[in-house]
Order: sequence, then structure tokens, then C-alpha cells
Amino acid sequence: MNTPVSRRHFLTGAAGATIVGSLSFPQSGIALPGAQSTQARAGGRLLLKGGCVVSMDARVGQFEQADVLIDGAKIAEVRPNITATGSTVIDASNTIVMPGFVDTHRHMWQGALRNILPDGLLSDYTRDITGAARAAYRPEDVKIGDLVTALGAINAGVTTVLDWSHIGNSPAHTDAAIEGLKESGIRSVYGYGGGAGGPQNQFPADIRRLRRQYFSSNDQLLTLAMATGVSAADWRIAREVSAPITVHLVGGSLASVRDALGPDVTFIHCTNVSDADWQLIAASRCKVSIACAIEMGMGHGVPPIMEVLERGIKPSLSTDVETEMPGDFFTQMRSVFTLQRMLQQSRVRDNVRNPPALLTAKEVVGFATVEGARVNGLESKVGTLTPGKEADVILLRTDRINVMPMNNVYGAIVLGMDTSNVDTVIIGGRVLKRGGQLVGVDLARIQRQVEQSRDYLIGKTGWPKTSFGGYLPGH
Repeated sequence: MNTPVSRRHFLTGAAGATIVGSLSFPQSGIALPGAQSTQARAGGRLLLKGGCVVSMDARVGQFEQADVLIDGAKIAEVRPNITATGSTVIDASNTIVMPGFVDTHRHMWQGALRNILPDGLLSDYTRDITGAARAAYRPEDVKIGDLVTALGAINAGVTTVLDWSHIGNSPAHTDAAIEGLKESGIRSVYGYGGGAGGPQNQFPADIRRLRRQYFSSNDQLLTLAMATGVSAADWRIAREVSAPITVHLVGGSLASVRDALGPDVTFIHCTNVSDADWQLIAASRCKVSIACAIEMGMGHGVPPIMEVLERGIKPSLSTDVETEMPGDFFTQMRSVFTLQRMLQQSRVRDNVRNPPALLTAKEVVGFATVEGARVNGLESKVGTLTPGKEADVILLRTDRINVMPMNNVYGAIVLGMDTSNVDTVIIGGRVLKRGGQLVGVDLARIQRQVEQSRDYLIGKTGWPKTSFGGYLPGH
């Protein structure tokens, strides 16, 4: 069936969006129950009723008002006027119902060190965080770091994250990171990486144990990757255990891995990359993750949004580190949107021939959802509200003062909203945030544990406390 969408809500092009379709499983045809609840029963059905639905799937369509039926862990129907007996109902009116944001690169073990390096450059970060602090980390610091970071991501509407876990100081450290991710309930690709040097560091060989112990099935919230450098030897071990490969690339050369490149490799940052290496990346169908805010703030170089668009590469977005930048995706979307438009208009003013087109807000939402799922190797599971996919769904409030009245859905998401608009977060059919509050989380305990971890790490590094309650790494 086709359903008209109000121009008032969807102004997505010169002609506007006028017709969308629906793709659904058979409906029950039975009336809704009267009682409403915020928690779906285990294995039960959850009905999101009357929201503005942004499916990010052209086959499903976008709806000014429609419903989403979740059956167990999966999406069952997306269309207007669903009736489903025995379902738990969430009133989705005055919200945008959309896929959760997908982060393709975040160092989650650093949760206890949030905002500690606000003025730092990349050189400061390598000295103070991956240098002094990482060497001081205990397994319990890793676990609470991953846990608090994952809960912060959920709170911000990020339902999937690739944990680039270069804290593999020992097998106990890697196990602790996985425990923190599991406790949070987030969907995560655990990127096993190296760490501080020493005899207990088992990278990269310990990925074989991790595959057997934690990742024997891909049908779970946590899946496995290898977080490494430009190393053909490491990549061979990753492929031995069928783990995707995720790599920081800031300058340097890909000549040594020319024959090993492929679509299972994701390059992060890609600043200061040569034209020859860009040709290799594109020809090999490698993937790209841009951490725009960090790249600009810490001095990696100009984020390569123009380079990827010129080569027909659709990037994903990532947070990178919360030691300097926030962990929400509204920041990531706005950063890449405004940077690309500045660079494109600069080329126009300089009369450069054939500059890439201006990004649209809708395209940037696609980077944050569809492309994030693809880059994380999860496009068959998440990234769109498609019947049969996993139910990773967020509800963003449109009746808040920062976006009312909502005149353009994608504009509101990219340019108007922040974490205060994240009302409900569902991962794998489980409600993890409702009414603006995390569900079933003892925040007092989390705060106590993360502050204890912070105090221990500060004591070990010797960073002095300032009169304003902060710390001065590197002094």
C-alpha cells in the first residue's frame, strides 16, 4: 500500500517527498489491549503506536504517522494502523521512530577519563591516555569504563557500537571489556586490539580464544573484529577466525598490504591519505569511518568527507574518544554536515570544476544508521526498520522546545536535536531507555564505581588536581 506523507514533515528534496510504501508481515487484525506498559514481556510483542516513522528503507517507506510492531527481538511490521492482540503498547505520538544510531569506532575502555583532555592534541592523547593511563589500567577499570561508555551510548540513542579495544594488556583486560559490554545490553562489535606492552599481552593470537569462548555464534548482540594496524600478518590471523578488520589510518602507506585489502577492512580517519592509497581503498571496496569532531579537534587533519564522496564511498560515522568529545551522534552528524558544506562552498567560490554536491541532512542520517550498520558488517541485522531485522529502534521527542514545531524530519534530527530528545531506546526488542531514563540501571552504583576507577588511575599517573575540580594530564 502507498501512504502520502505530509510535506510539513518530509521536505527531503526540491520536489519534497510525497509517496511512500510499506512492507509488512501479515497483521493479526485484532484490537489493541487497553493497558499500556513500557516493558515488553520476554519473547512477547511490543507495538510502537502513532509515531513519525523514518525507516531508512526505501521499500518500507517513511510515514508521517504509522506503527512499528516488534515480535520478540525482531521487527514484524511497519505501517499505519497495526492492530496486534496481546502486545505491550508504547505511545509514540510526538516522536520520530527510527533505527538506532550505529557507531563504527569508539575506545570504550576510556569511560573513566571522559572530558579529561579537553584541550589536547593527538600527541597529548598518545602520551597521556594510550601511554601513561593505559599502562595503569586494571581489568576492573576496563570493565567499568566499557560499561559506563556503553550506557552513555544507549542513553544517546546509539544502539550499536564498535568497541575499538586497544586495552589488551592481558587476557583478563580483554575479558573485562567484554563483561562490561554484556552487562550494558548494547549491541557491539568487540574489536580486539593490543595494549600496553608486557608478557601478559597476548595480541593478536588470543583472538582465537576469544572466538571460541565468547563469539562462537554470530547470532548474538556481541560479535568479533580485530582492531589493529596496517599489518598483513595480523590480518591473516583475523581472517583465520573470520573477524572483520578495523584499522586507524592517519597518513602512512598501504603498499605493504596492497594484496590483502578487501571489503572486510575498515579504515578509520583516513586523513592525509595519498591519491594512490585512496585508489586502492576504493578499488578494494574497503570501508571508511570518519570521526569528524575528533579529527578536527585533535589535529588528525581535515576529515576526508570530500575525498570519500568524490570516489563514491559512503562513509560511516564514529565518536573515537570521549576524553575530548561527546559520545552522542548528534554531534557527529552536525560536524560532518557542516564541514562538508563549508569545503564544498569553498570549492565553488574557487571555481573548482565539478565539486561534489552539497550533503543533505537525510544523507547524513543515512551515514549514522544504514552505513554504520554496513561498515560494522551488520547490515542484514540493523540500520533500517525493515521487517525481519533486529529491533534496534529509538524514539526521538519532537515536542521539546529545541525542535518544536517540527518542520523537517531530517533537519530536526541532524540540526536541532540532542540527547534530551532521546525518549526510548530498544535493542534486540528490549527496552533499555524509556521516558528519557535508562531502565534497570543503578546509576548510583555506576557513578561510585567509575569515580573509584578514575581516582585510582589519577593516583597512578600522578596527574595533579586543579582548583576547579579537574585534572591536568601531562603536567
